[in-house]
Amino acid sequence: MLRTEICGKPDLTFLMEAHDALSGTIAKRAGFKGLWASGLSIACSLGYRDANEASWTQIVEMVERIVGSTELPVLVDRDGGFGNFNNARLLARKLRQRCAAGVAIKDSCFPKMDSFVGNRHPLADIDEFCGRLRAVKDAVADDLVLVARIEALIAGHGMEEALLRASAYAASGADTILIHSRKSTADEILSFASAWGNCLPVVIVPTKYYRTPASKYRDARISTVIWANHSMRAVIAAMRHVCDRIIAEEGIAGIEKDIATLDEVFDLLRYDELALAEAQYLRPPSCSDSISSR
Repeated sequence: MLRTEICGKPDLTFLMEAHDALSGTIAKRAGFKGLWASGLSIACSLGYRDANEASWTQIVEMVERIVGSTELPVLVDRDGGFGNFNNARLLARKLRQRCAAGVAIKDSCFPKMDSFVGNRHPLADIDEFCGRLRAVKDAVADDLVLVARIEALIAGHGMEEALLRASAYAASGADTILIHSRKSTADEILSFASAWGNCLPVVIVPTKYYRTPASKYRDARISTVIWANHSMRAVIAAMRHVCDRIIAEEGIAGIEKDIATLDEVFDLLRYDELALAEAQYLRPPSCSDSISSR
């Protein structure tokens, strides 16, 4: 499903960030056909910084929860793969076992720092990173969509470097190229797409250049747009607002109209299905009754 969405559809695909089972369930209810298991958002939900502080086992466990709660294809943001080629292929195998649909690996050094923190982050050596990609591809073949994420633009290394890396990563087995930018406009992303010529599908993350309309991406033949951290940021804003009001008002009467009702919670998590299942399985007709009725 993810390969079809990213690599096989002529129209633009949208992936929504999920950082846990609940956010994944809400994204599915909204109508999204695929999810982005965001490294930043998952780390945040675990109380860590986006600097490889969360372990790969914690990430894999969270991915399993997201997949199990939604059954949507999940593209997993896995930074640089937690080390060298061996770490990257081990991680890919574990993600395949937990039914992830794809993995995005970026050409950063370990440990990484979030792309929007600091300036001119060091990039991985091209040949070394190509080895990581080949190792992942050899380990999981076509069972996972392999997204090679290029940090050259966001790290200030320029368009020529970004295109050089894209060509090398395509030759090393990447299925798609994710090109990232911290600019407030999409100009350099669109310039990359034009120069790249759709040699492989292009994935983008418009966190900073959010004012650009989707029509611009369609015109540039972009494959996929990832809304990469917005559920997590919405949760932070909403919980902070509610907590501040409750402590200030010393009560909850004023906030009830602004939060989900318990009935909405029960509906989202399908409590009705549990009730039906209890009627069917918890007290089914006894075996003896069934036999006697024959």
